[in-house]
Amino acid sequence: MATRTFTRAALVGAGALALLGPLTATAASAASDAGRDDARVLAAPYAVVPYENVNVRQGPDSSTAKVGSVAAGQPRGAYCWTRGETVSDHGITNDVWVQLVEGYVSAVYLKGNEYGDLPASATC
Repeated sequence: MATRTFTRAALVGAGALALLGPLTATAASAASDAGRDDARVLAAPYAVVPYENVNVRQGPDSSTAKVGSVAAGQPRGAYCWTRGETVSDHGITNDVWVQLVEGYVSAVYLKGNEYGDLPASATC
């Protein structure tokens, strides 16, 4: 009898979750930009922060299409880093590009070490 009670409770719980699914999706779609930014950071194993506004590119090269931008101080989720076009700015020269959820940014514009504060082992 305890097994039936447990099964019934599990089914009732699953039904409640099924009902909450659409509400959660609606609430998520109505979230503010800050909420979406938090989700982008949480969606990846690392977080990076640009120290100035930076363009996000389709690939690790400034000649690839611009797919967006990130505002200075705005954290973004990052997956890994790779070598790409060498970028020089503000007295820093580096060929490391960090793959974000949206695309790639040069590590020259990210706070932290030469890899945008990702571990050296986090290669793409």
